[in-house]
Amino acid sequence: MSTEKTVSEAIQHRRSVRVYDAEKPIDTAIVKKCIEQASLAPNSSNMQLWEFYHVTSKETIAKIAPFCFNQNAARTAQQLVVFVTRKDLWRKRAKSNLQFIDKNFGANTPKAAQSSREKVARNYYGKIIPFAYGDFLGILGFLKYIMISVIGLFKPIYRQVRESDMRIVAHKTCGLAAQTFMLSMAAEGYDTCPMEGSDTLRVKRLLGIPFGAEINMIVSCGIRKPEGVYGERFRIPFEEVYHKIDNS
Repeated sequence: MSTEKTVSEAIQHRRSVRVYDAEKPIDTAIVKKCIEQASLAPNSSNMQLWEFYHVTSKETIAKIAPFCFNQNAARTAQQLVVFVTRKDLWRKRAKSNLQFIDKNFGANTPKAAQSSREKVARNYYGKIIPFAYGDFLGILGFLKYIMISVIGLFKPIYRQVRESDMRIVAHKTCGLAAQTFMLSMAAEGYDTCPMEGSDTLRVKRLLGIPFGAEINMIVSCGIRKPEGVYGERFRIPFEEVYHKIDNS
């Protein structure tokens, strides 16, 4: 497959493909490369609260298809990639970021000798992230919300501190990875379809996905059949969704 597509060409090529050609397999190594590129997607606080399950087994795909309500995109897929959020790993990911800071600045630099950049980074992952993500049965999140709401009366402040807020953050982050993956696949001439319609509990059980994880979406992969694209692309007129703020 050609990798000569520009970003604009990949965006134009990408469609949600519902029927794949069974006679045209795709290269597992290329799909894995696209997943690796997905892991470079921008994400909230560089916490990388995601995991990617690359399903290449035809037998497993056949088992997952009914859990996707037998959508054509699942039944005819050559491969699947399950994008998973791991908000439950926030402590581990924060620790990884602190270890990265140790690697770059040194692990035992006295606080008085630390640069302002290092101090900010250590404070962020050592204090702010635990404040944002820490919770107990939603109780701490509610108390934080009340506190932030009061402070917010007097100055701008980050307000998304409840457990439900941080769950949304994790899913937004994972969605950025999924989009990066689909564009990477399009650049290779491969096709994809993001599927939100699935019995996520059954898929989790089948794949052995941890209890604390959540499925963001399942992306099917293959080479499109002509009938796999259901008509022309439709978008709301751009003028209805574009708002330019210009004070000049």
